[in-house]
Parts: sequence; C-alpha cells; structure tokens
Amino acid sequence: MRVNTDHGSQPLPESNRSTTAQAAGQNSQASGSAALGSDQAQLSGAGAQITALTAQVLQLPEVRQERVQALRQAVESGSYTPDARSTAGALVNHLALQPAA
Repeated sequence: MRVNTDHGSQPLPESNRSTTAQAAGQNSQASGSAALGSDQAQLSGAGAQITALTAQVLQLPEVRQERVQALRQAVESGSYTPDARSTAGALVNHLALQPAA
C-alpha cells in the first residue's frame, strides 16, 4: 500500500461535478441554523450526582457516638489493643493528605 502525500486538489470527473455542487448547496442550506465550526457540549449527570452525594454526606453526623462509646468501653476494659503498624500508617496517610499550614 502506498500513501500519497500530495494533498493538492484533484479534479473531479465531469460527470460528478454537477451532482457534487448540488449536494454541497443542499448541505449548506440544511445546516443554515448551525454555524460552521460551532462548538457543542454535552454535560453528563456526574455534577448532579456529586451534588446529591455531598448533600447526603453533610447530613451524616460528624461524630459517630456509637463507635466512640464502643471504643471508650474497650479502652476502659483493657481489651483495646491497636496494631502499632496500622496506627502509624494511618497517621502518615492522614498527615500526607492534610495541606501544610
């Protein structure tokens, strides 16, 4: 297969000239309301979904009292034994996500 890099205009055969000109005229009339080269955008529903999810999250309590109470009881009874590596990893991740003050 050979690629022709010559992008010069190529003459149309006589039999195709009139039909091509008519088709071009019909296309320009059909698209009279749409400007040539006009931009169009279609927005997805992602923005609305994010807004709805944000509203749901804002309705949740900031402190989960049940969880706090369960942890408090575990600490007071001596049954709470956190894993040092997990705790250190969580602290590092938390500090990495926080912007510098």
